[in-house]
Amino acid sequence: MSASNFSNPVVRWIDHRLPIFSFLEHEANEYPTPKNLNYFWNFGSLAGISLVIMIVTGITLAMSYTAHVDYAFESVERIMRDVNHGWLLRYIHMNGASFFFIVVFVHIFRGLYYGSYKAPRELLWMLGVVILLLMMATAFMGYVLPWGQMSYWGAQVIISLFGAIPVVGDDIVTWIRGDYLISGITLNRFFALHVVALPIVLLALVVLHILALHEVGSNNPDGVEIKKNKDANGVPLDGIRFHPYYSVHDVQGIAVFLFFFCAVIFFAPEMSGFFLEYANFEEANGLKTPEHIAPVWYFTPFYSVLRAVPDKFWGFVFFAISVVIPFALPWLDRNPVRSWRYRGMLNRIMLLVFVATFIILGVLGVKAPTPERTLLAQIGTIFYFVFFLAMPWWSKMDRTKAEPDRVTMDGGMGFWQSLGTVLLVGAMAFLPLKVVGAESAYDCGTVPCDAFEADVTDQPSLQRGAALYANYCMGCHSLQYSRHNRVARDLGIPEDLYKGNLVFDPEIKLGSLMTNSMDKGQAKIWFGATPPDLTLISRARQPEWLYTYLRAFYRDDQRPYGVNNRVYPNVGMPHVLMELQGLPACFDESGEAAIKAADCKDVSVAAAGAMSPGQFDSAMYDLVNFLAYTAEPYKADRLRIGTYVLLFLVVFFIFAWLLNREYWKDVH
Repeated sequence: MSASNFSNPVVRWIDHRLPIFSFLEHEANEYPTPKNLNYFWNFGSLAGISLVIMIVTGITLAMSYTAHVDYAFESVERIMRDVNHGWLLRYIHMNGASFFFIVVFVHIFRGLYYGSYKAPRELLWMLGVVILLLMMATAFMGYVLPWGQMSYWGAQVIISLFGAIPVVGDDIVTWIRGDYLISGITLNRFFALHVVALPIVLLALVVLHILALHEVGSNNPDGVEIKKNKDANGVPLDGIRFHPYYSVHDVQGIAVFLFFFCAVIFFAPEMSGFFLEYANFEEANGLKTPEHIAPVWYFTPFYSVLRAVPDKFWGFVFFAISVVIPFALPWLDRNPVRSWRYRGMLNRIMLLVFVATFIILGVLGVKAPTPERTLLAQIGTIFYFVFFLAMPWWSKMDRTKAEPDRVTMDGGMGFWQSLGTVLLVGAMAFLPLKVVGAESAYDCGTVPCDAFEADVTDQPSLQRGAALYANYCMGCHSLQYSRHNRVARDLGIPEDLYKGNLVFDPEIKLGSLMTNSMDKGQAKIWFGATPPDLTLISRARQPEWLYTYLRAFYRDDQRPYGVNNRVYPNVGMPHVLMELQGLPACFDESGEAAIKAADCKDVSVAAAGAMSPGQFDSAMYDLVNFLAYTAEPYKADRLRIGTYVLLFLVVFFIFAWLLNREYWKDVH
């Protein structure tokens, strides 16, 4: 379209000098798109939306982030608590990374299933794989920035992999770190790469990917090239304009995507530790190794391949190959049929097993290794490579179905077939994982964790919990990321009443942080370790663990403070709540006093406290409920806003669906 065809004089003037509007008009209105694209093609646009979300929120977060080892963790908490809706920006960015990978993985699966890697789309496929690799690099560097325990140690493990390279491995590790250890310079360069360098390259590759797509044209579920059948004017008979047909189609898909995205952001931002690991609520400590180190979930399929190989060097080799081997897919597949919907049963079974294997490897990468899990990971690794390396033989062994000459509008598998396929893949992944065993989300030592459900809207409970914290906990444990005035406001306590009853130092201002005056060096001498800050303890340990721990003290004369704990054996903390609970005694099966927590079979209060057992349990609920509030003081706002957002998206989807139906009613 020439500039003269635009009615707006400003647009016409600009386009005559910079033909950007003509380009957009050509790409949106004149670009022929197959008319039988299904909802799998929505994931390409969703990937673009995810990229925009990540860039916008990332830039906003970078304005308040401090790339310094002493302040990085604190700056993240300041963003969450003190920046206006900072918690929302962080949750969008953090969960946006997971959703970005989900839509890209589905996008890649669509390309795999419908043969979008075959000629003439080989370069298009390879650019997509490069984008995935760059996404992984960008995500890894961003994962380090919060400077939590899992961020630090995950980076330590991943970077150390390069040390397996002969001769130059150690030099490469030092070069990546910028130091002999992960330090401030590592954090600085990762911040620069994550925020500036890699996103620019990623954007450039996405543009090239789109240009390559529009040059060769979109594939379709039938794998039929629409350019083969044209009318007298050279317009493909099986093509339609992208706009408005697929633009409104994409809007409908975006509404569904945003519904699930926002449901996670507002109602399950941690996703049980998969999207935000509990260990990352503790500041990075190079002297304290977590019990189990695992990268974030979208790296774990490849991480499982690494762990499945016992030798360090060959583990790294197989890990690297597992990441880059999809590049070769256009030349590995020897089947003459492009779309797998027209292939035989063997090809379909291999694809389903591959998807199940990928899921199994992903789950195993999150779990702590055991002999059974390692064996399953090794079996999964073997099949992963068999799928690719043996593809030249098994891909052409099947009898194929006849491909149509023109695109069809049957949509492929119906709803029930699709649901059955998903359930089949789920069963194929679940059953082997069930056989090798699953670990509980929280470990409460020798006893199961007691049920606990925090209620941050229960102000009376929070007020009682705040009083318990101030009287029994604050002398040793601070809440260094919380402020007195916000606690008073959220708990509905008048500031004068709060200061008179919960602040014991008249010099402390209500706008200050809830720290204490205990010297950390002296505390380490007294207790063997510095008492931890409690701001994030309920998220790092989980409220179930904390609630059980506070009620699990028992008498042990062999310990320095005369008490032990069944949840945290050999704890260095005295039983500061003993005057309320009394001092429980622990007995083994023979009725003798138990020496070890594992031998404790019966607990009874030997010396009564000021509260009955029921009253003490209720008091501990209040205390843990208060600590759960301090860990996430914006939770009530999160749940309230989330409800309105989801209702809006439901209404938005209805209008988008009606609009899509109106446009597509005459397309056959």
